[in-house]
Amino acid sequence: MDIRKLQKTVINALESVKARDIENLDVKHLTSMFDRVIIASADSTRQARALVNHMREDLRAIGGTIYGVEGETSGEWVLIDLGDIVVHILQPAMREHYKLEELWNQPKPRAPRKSTKPAEKTAKKPAAKSAAKSAAATPR
Repeated sequence: MDIRKLQKTVINALESVKARDIENLDVKHLTSMFDRVIIASADSTRQARALVNHMREDLRAIGGTIYGVEGETSGEWVLIDLGDIVVHILQPAMREHYKLEELWNQPKPRAPRKSTKPAEKTAKKPAAKSAAKSAAATPR
């Protein structure tokens, strides 16, 4: 399934049941297990369950697959595995405590810059070493 279609379906499902503070993070550069992490807040256990159920219905309608759901019973932190996308639905206290955005929202590493100048060879100057040694050995 196209990840953009899957992502759009998940976000629309979250928005339609009034999830708050939805974050959509690209994590391809951090892990090879999945490409996206979507984090949202639910105000109650009841809302968290409603978000999961609505997401199930919408994903079923487009032929999407949910590989696993954890934490639905307590509703404090629900994790939904969609393969290329992992969705976290947390109540505000849990979200504040675990700060998943800080964990997953890491900048992409920069490629090292290639110098346009030819490499210069620096020769060590033995005179400087011996002058430093003699200055250190001289009593003051």
